[in-house]
Amino acid sequence: MNETDLAAFTALIRQRLAELQQSSEAGREGQSVVTLDQQAIGRLSRMDALQNQAMAKAQQARRDGEVRRLTAALERIEDGEYGYCEDCGEQIAKGRLQLDPAATRCVSCASG
Repeated sequence: MNETDLAAFTALIRQRLAELQQSSEAGREGQSVVTLDQQAIGRLSRMDALQNQAMAKAQQARRDGEVRRLTAALERIEDGEYGYCEDCGEQIAKGRLQLDPAATRCVSCASG
């Protein structure tokens, strides 16, 4: 992988990290403590509010995991190890990395 490719993947990863940060900030309200205030939530039951809170927390956990994966990908770029399968050591296809820039395994190792 050449320097141009690495720069493009670095930009893609940084863009996705910024998008995740924006999503996290937008989702903070949904994770707040559920209070039963009839004027604030109308007819929405406490059970529905708790379910919405749980879904917001699960989404945040997924975003946090993706941030960890993308941050690790940036570290691999800095270390010169980006784009190589962690199992077999072969290069990961650029198309796969464009879809998932945090991928650590080639298609054959991931599916095997």
